[in-house]
Amino acid sequence: MAREERVGPVRQSVETARTQKRYDRQAALFDLMETPLELLAFNRLRRRLWSEVHGARVLEVGVGTGKNLPYHPDGARSVAIDLSPRMLRRAASRAQRLGRDVDLVLADAQHLPFRDDAFDSAADTFVFCFVPDPIAGLEEVRRVVRDEGQIHLVEHVRARNPVMGRLMDLANPIAVRLSGANINRDTVSNVAKAGIALDSVESRSLGVVKLIRGSVQPRPSAQEEREKLSQEKTEDVARG
Repeated sequence: MAREERVGPVRQSVETARTQKRYDRQAALFDLMETPLELLAFNRLRRRLWSEVHGARVLEVGVGTGKNLPYHPDGARSVAIDLSPRMLRRAASRAQRLGRDVDLVLADAQHLPFRDDAFDSAADTFVFCFVPDPIAGLEEVRRVVRDEGQIHLVEHVRARNPVMGRLMDLANPIAVRLSGANINRDTVSNVAKAGIALDSVESRSLGVVKLIRGSVQPRPSAQEEREKLSQEKTEDVARG
């Protein structure tokens, strides 16, 4: 059954604290507000994403009210985090109704309270548009997923169409104020900047929703780093 855990105070910037308060306020009505989008597309995307998530140890980043819990892989040790205590309580209630065995942890995606290589895979749906520093959050996900582990994301992003993209830029301050979501982020680029290998990217909804599949490539050892640096210096001398 669901186990709700608190791992000590969450380190917060001003923007992170603001995000937490925003989602605490929205928690009671969050599912109702998103019902139209769930019926139109989001629920299908959740099923699609989670059908590809495998491994004995699975992390969900940004569990919210627990909409993804029905699709967590059977038999896996599931851990799900969220920044909002009120969202987490609603996720715990949903997990109990579903009979899902999941560890629910109050945590910030930018400072995950887990050791390196703790998980076989990680997933999120529509989370990194809300995280104040998305690259820092994605770097943390990369850190806690083992080498060759998989990272699956569904995110809404800035449209590539110049006109639509510009409109999203203009609307973004309003969207952030109303819901907290940054609707004009380039999350695909942010994934790559975080050091996650991009395996595939699928576009949906006129390109403003992306299904992103990434993986964690083996990190070079300290010896390999020294050898690479030495080789680069040798090549510089030879060119000089």
